Amino acid sequence: MRRNDWLTPEGTRDLLFEECAAKRYLEERITGIFENYSYSEVITPGIEFYDVFNGKARHFPPETMYKLVDGKNRLMVLRPDTTMPIARLCATRLRGEELPLKLFYNQSIFMVNPKDSGRDDEFEQSGIEIIGGENEDSDYEALFLAAKALCECDEDYRLEIGDSGIFGELLSQYNYSDEQQTEKLRVNIEDKNYPAIDAMLGDDKSNEALRTLPRLFGGFEVFEEARKRLCGEAIEKKLARLEKLCRELADIIPEEKIRVDLGLVNKKNYYTGIIFKGYVEGYGQPVLSGGRYDTLIGEFGGREAKAVGFAVNIEAAAKVYLKNKGKTLAKTPDVLVFSNDKIAALKHCEKLISEGLSVRNFNGACPKCAEKFAKKHGIHRLDVINENGDAESREV
Repeated sequence: MRRNDWLTPEGTRDLLFEECAAKRYLEERITGIFENYSYSEVITPGIEFYDVFNGKARHFPPETMYKLVDGKNRLMVLRPDTTMPIARLCATRLRGEELPLKLFYNQSIFMVNPKDSGRDDEFEQSGIEIIGGENEDSDYEALFLAAKALCECDEDYRLEIGDSGIFGELLSQYNYSDEQQTEKLRVNIEDKNYPAIDAMLGDDKSNEALRTLPRLFGGFEVFEEARKRLCGEAIEKKLARLEKLCRELADIIPEEKIRVDLGLVNKKNYYTGIIFKGYVEGYGQPVLSGGRYDTLIGEFGGREAKAVGFAVNIEAAAKVYLKNKGKTLAKTPDVLVFSNDKIAALKHCEKLISEGLSVRNFNGACPKCAEKFAKKHGIHRLDVINENGDAESREV
């Protein structure tokens, strides 16, 4: 019989030493960006009512959520998304606050992923939400801050930008109204699963634009190609605005970092406008995702407020950072302290810390053991406290 008390659940893992240091480093660096732009931090509960994630524009497939029942037999979930709880917060406790609100967060989310998908079921996100801002101004700011956050993870990054509304317009043009099939098609286009797309759309030539959508990917030349293949006044307006946004962003983000992806539709169906994902070298999954959601907050019964935001997967970013940078982030102590008098040792540690040094209190049996430990771990100073309480510093 397999002993589960030795294991972590599927989709979860223990983080050790360098991984923790990289995670904390990136969280602090990215949070610093948000604080420099005067975003305010919020924290929402890790446990939410199931209903928060089961509305019209905020539907999460039940099989992707960790569910539990509270003491009153009400269905609860571990938070699978941060945007929806913040939308709930804005519609309730923050409903009287002056708009726009600029919020940031650092918190974990929990999602059931397919076995062997390579994705973690639990991971931390650092992100922002701009609530109530005008479309263009807040889109520019969100995308610029997203690029800055990606650069903290790795300088070799790319930011892929699309508009979820184009997919919606094509669906309405071709009367593709079956909800389940629509969601399957959304997922297949997002994943660029061409055989599955062809199987769903068949040989019907009227669906050619939908079939083409995931292939409209690349540099700014995509806009010219899209105008040849996609038609309709509403789509042209979206293309024009997206092109303007991307070209103007190239003044503050290197153009080679920006990619246009009109097949970016996202599996979360609350997005209503621009949508974007961030990638870094050496990691096949996005480490950042976000977009505009203009109807979500109103669905919670509060005031209507347009919004845009994004989140960074800190665990994924930390993996990439350690792999690409090869940096040692776990700090080596400045001083190792040894004394047979453990109270004296702790007092000396406090004295050194007050002088701005980092310390490690050695709990071994003798000074020679302490010296051996210091050499092994690269600690260059050993303070041995004698019976009189005086410290003798040794260079190791």
